[in-house]
Amino acid sequence: MALDQPGTLNSLGFAKPPSETRVVVAMSGGVDSSVVAVHLAEQGYDVVGVTLQLYDHGAALAKKGACCAGIDIHDARRVAEERGFPHYVLDYENIFKDAVIDEFADSYLAGATPVPCIRCNERVKFKDLLETARDLEADCMATGHYIQRKDGPNGPELHCAEDANRDQSYFLFSTTPEQLNFLRFPLGHLPSKDATRDLAAQYGLSVADKPDSQDICFVPNGDYAAVIEKLRPGAADPGEIVDHEGNVLGTHKGVIHYTIGQRRGLGIGGLSDPLYVVKLDVDKKQVVVGPKEMLATRTIPVREINWLGDAPFDSQSEWHVSVKVRSTRPPREAIIRPISATEAEVELLSPEEGVSPGQACVFYETGGSRIFGGGWIWRGY
Repeated sequence: MALDQPGTLNSLGFAKPPSETRVVVAMSGGVDSSVVAVHLAEQGYDVVGVTLQLYDHGAALAKKGACCAGIDIHDARRVAEERGFPHYVLDYENIFKDAVIDEFADSYLAGATPVPCIRCNERVKFKDLLETARDLEADCMATGHYIQRKDGPNGPELHCAEDANRDQSYFLFSTTPEQLNFLRFPLGHLPSKDATRDLAAQYGLSVADKPDSQDICFVPNGDYAAVIEKLRPGAADPGEIVDHEGNVLGTHKGVIHYTIGQRRGLGIGGLSDPLYVVKLDVDKKQVVVGPKEMLATRTIPVREINWLGDAPFDSQSEWHVSVKVRSTRPPREAIIRPISATEAEVELLSPEEGVSPGQACVFYETGGSRIFGGGWIWRGY
């Protein structure tokens, strides 16, 4: 299946030949970005591959299954060498630590459930890397994300990927209109990941059968607590597990080991009804548990909003949209009531369980594919 879109412009939307169109491709070393880079090179574009080294290279070499590890840098470089286009590795370790890892640790210690992949896109890939692409005199930057950029009457719009199972819109809501103007997502209209792997096989890429990354790149095997303990010594101090009335039910081994909505692994047996983590009180070192109905909420305070609608966010008292409060949940109908240009209260038309500070609340067109941006869930005080 071709990635090209028909029209009088070239496939990246420029009125000039591909050979005169420079595109920087963010290459993670995986199959998705490799297919993007090679496909564009095959079309005759002036491709420049860039891979980011985001964390300790020595530790990365022994780790599989996450983006930007040492083997991934090697894979990206090899694809570029085989196809004859330039490839650069940029050391962004300090930027990544300051902009992503430190906030991740601090958010967890504050009882939130952060989403570092969003911050990485927002603060590193679509900020510093995008500026690097401009410095390289690129016309645009392409990535292997599964999301669509469509030209609307008021400029580029962000839309969900054709394949709902691969859609990455939740992680890209903070993409600004200016960034969207410069970005391209050539895989967004493909029907499945199999179609991407088929293209990789057609191109004879060595990464055609490479497994997808599963973990956050700096969190080996999903063990958040171990990473945070290393970054913030003393973060795993034990404390009490209490019910919503303050009655002590047991002890825990550190607030950072728990998340809102968690049921298993609490170590408090002998109860007639199951209990869930409903709150993390870091100051008191308490894990608060309660029945499942205590997890349900309809009102969500949201801030740091990035709005991608056609009219200014605060030009209306209400926006009727659908929202996602977790990447794995489907959008559900809601009303957004702006408080300012970057803050709002979101009312869900039906309650949602496990809404957690630190997660994103992403805005979608109800019944459609367009993404209207989103913001960050916080406690509201």
